[in-house]
This record gives sequence, structure tokens and C-alpha cells, in this order.
Amino acid sequence: MKFYSTLDHSLSVSLKEAMFSGLAPEGGLYLPNKVPTLSKSFIDRLGDLRFVEIAETVACHLLEGALPDEVIRNIVRDSFPFDVPLVNVEENIYSLETYHGPTLSFKDFGARFMARLFGYFLNEQQEPLHILVATSGDTGSAVAQGFYQVPGIQVWVLYPKGKISEIQEKQITTMGGNIHALEIEGVFDDCQSLVKTAFQDEELRSRLHMTSANSINIARLIPQSFYYFYAYGNLPKTDLPTVISVPSGNFGNLTGGLLAKRMGLPVHKFIAATNVNDIVPKYLESGVFEPKPSIHTLSNAMDVGDPSNFVRLLDLYGADISRIKGDVLGASFNDDRTLDIIRDVEKRTGYVMDPHGAVGYLALKQYPEKCQGVFLETAHPAKFKDCVEQATGKAVEVPGRLQKCLNKQKVATSLPASYSALKEVLTGL
Repeated sequence: MKFYSTLDHSLSVSLKEAMFSGLAPEGGLYLPNKVPTLSKSFIDRLGDLRFVEIAETVACHLLEGALPDEVIRNIVRDSFPFDVPLVNVEENIYSLETYHGPTLSFKDFGARFMARLFGYFLNEQQEPLHILVATSGDTGSAVAQGFYQVPGIQVWVLYPKGKISEIQEKQITTMGGNIHALEIEGVFDDCQSLVKTAFQDEELRSRLHMTSANSINIARLIPQSFYYFYAYGNLPKTDLPTVISVPSGNFGNLTGGLLAKRMGLPVHKFIAATNVNDIVPKYLESGVFEPKPSIHTLSNAMDVGDPSNFVRLLDLYGADISRIKGDVLGASFNDDRTLDIIRDVEKRTGYVMDPHGAVGYLALKQYPEKCQGVFLETAHPAKFKDCVEQATGKAVEVPGRLQKCLNKQKVATSLPASYSALKEVLTGL
């Protein structure tokens, strides 16, 4: 399997080159040259397979020829020693709990898979690799955990000061070692812009071997297609169409779902569910993509005003909005609606959602036709303890692994949203 750039379809690079460069030379994002179609027999027996078995098959098809199949299977098995429960919340509505990894966030899927791919390829080189990652919350902790103490790798996590939860911040800033936390005076979009600028700085790239761990990196994106197959296979057999609602910020998770659909997964519709940072839902209404400064919300992982993976979404559909709208609907909700629905669902069903999953649930309930719906619950409610307790009026138990990091001392370098300041830190000038 080779990979092309969204800005240069003639480009054809190896998996290793796509991973280690992060961005293509002209600034585009990588996608597989060919999206394989999985057999109907595989789709029909999804319900009989464990998650890791499904992930092995999908990964071997998407990475065919890039690595030996046995290497891919070993990486998958080592990456995902945890489950992905599909929970029936109410009639015809299911929560896919993608947060049962080490940092209690769905970002563990991409981060752990990517870390192991990098580990495989790093055996072939000597110079240290610097990984830059911008985070609006859970990406940073997942990447930090995934790459912690991996020989030959230094990780730089940029996060917006005061705009992530205390638990998210502590998970990023208490690891030490090869994990460096950079607290940026700004919003997530400033962090993301700084990372992109670093990759386009030829002088810096000549001095440091760098790559990204955001979902702009193809190695982060690929494993985000796996759990859609698992969710579909574990739904009850019915004639109702399947609709999947995806809480969306940088749109890597939704793009992973669209890859799964392109591979043959019979999902009727996807819903791009956002908070008030509704750039893509507005695009789906008007046909105009208008990035804007992000707004801080309770569902902070979705506080993105210029989603990077939008270019991949466009590319998969040839920039034809009518084709995109055939598969994707948009919906957005404010914090008041988010709190109200967390309260309502807990009261009616006993099921507790985090604010991101709540946005996904709201979008699913708004779907105009009868369907069998799945929303992605992307983080443990304890990671957003204050707002969940505000909504439900009940205490949220904090898992031991989260409580442990809360008791540690924060260590972070504060920086203005200035590229010169970031470059000075990276180069040690």
C-alpha cells in the first residue's frame, strides 16, 4: 500500500515516509492510494469476531504490502488489550464506549497503534525522533502514554492554557521523562497552527527529525476505522438502517468511519455531531467552509475552529458536497443542551455520558427517520467530573489510574502563541 497527498494525487510514498513526515511536502494530508473493499462474507460474520480479530483483518487490508501481515497482527494485538463495549442505552440507541484504554479516551486506539508502528520502524534509524502534538484535551494524554519511555523518541505536547479539564492536564503534565508539556497562551487552533508551522519550517526540519501524532498523521487515522466494524457486527439483526453519530472536532474519528464505509461497512448515514464550533455542519448546509476562532465549551476535545481532517473528507468525495451529504449529516448543540441531556438520560436510564458522547446522543435523537443508532462515547465521564456532576447532581467515581495522576505535581513550560517561542524551546537556543 502506498499513500498520496490530498494536495498532490501524483505523490506515492511508503507508509514509513507518510508516518515520519506527518504532512506531505506541500502541506497535504496522506490517504491510501487505494481503499480496499472487504468481502461480504467478512462483513456478515462480524458479530462472531472479537474486536482484535476484526482490527487485524482491517489493518492487514489497509496496510497491504506496507508491512508483513504477521507484523501488522502483532502490532494490533499489542495495541488493543482492552474491550470496546456496545451498550444498549434505550430502544434502538447504543453507546459505543471507546474509552476503555489506558487513558480512558478513544484517543488510545490511534496513539497506541501509532506508537508501535513507530517503534517497528525506529529500529532502522539512529537519530532521535521528535513528535509534536497539539491537543484540545485527550489526544495529548493518549500520545504521552503511548510513547512514554519509548527509546529514541521525544514528545512535545502543546495544549491551550486553562481550556482542558484538570484531569486531562494532569495526565499530560505529570509523566516527565521524554514527555514535554507546553502550555500555550491561546486556544487549540493556536496549538495546531504552531505544529503545522513547525513542519513547514525547512530550517527546523534540517536540524530535528520531526513528525506529528495528531490525526493529521495517517498512522493515527487508520485504527480509528476498526471499531466501526465491531459496533456494526454487535448490533441486533434488524431491517432498520444503521446510523452512527460521531462527536467531532478535528474530524479524524468521522474520517475513520467514512473509510470503514468505503471499505464496505453498510452504515446508512454518519452524523457529524459538534458543539457550537459548527464549521462542518454549516458547510453541509451552505456549501461554504468558513474556519473561525474556536469557542471554549464543556466538550473541549471538539473545540476546533479549523478542522484539519476536513481536507481528507473532501478528498474522499472528490470535493462533491452532494456526495458528502449523501453519507453525512451535520448537527450542533450548545452547552446548555449538553448538560440537559446528560441529566435527562441519567435520570431515565441510569446511563452516564461525558459531554462529547452527550453531543453525539443529541444528534442521533434528532435523526428524522426510524433507525438503529450508535453514538460514540469518547471519554470516561470522570474526565469531565465537574460538568457531569453539575448535570446529574450525583458524584462521579474517579478510577484509580486517574486519581493517581491528580495527586502528582504539574510540570509544564508556559509559552505565548508564538512560533519563535516554540522554535526556541525545540532547538534549545
